[in-house]
Amino acid sequence: MYIGLGIVLLVVGLILALDVITADIKYVNEDALGTILIVAGLVAIVLSLIYAPPWRRGTFVGRGEDPRIDPRI
Repeated sequence: MYIGLGIVLLVVGLILALDVITADIKYVNEDALGTILIVAGLVAIVLSLIYAPPWRRGTFVGRGEDPRIDPRI
C-alpha cells in the first residue's frame, strides 16, 4: 500500500532536486526539500517491501471442503 506513496514521494523529490520544474518557495531550499523527499520515498518503498512481501499474503486455495469449517452448522 505504501509503495505507491513512496513512488510519488520519489518522483516529486526528483522533480525538485533536478530542477525539472522551478518552484520559488520563500525560505525553502528546493534542492534540500527534493533530497528529503527522495530519502522519504526510498524509505517508504523499502519498508513496504519488508513488512508486506507478496509471497506472505494470506490466501487459501483448496479443492473440496474446507477442513476449518464445521459442516454441521
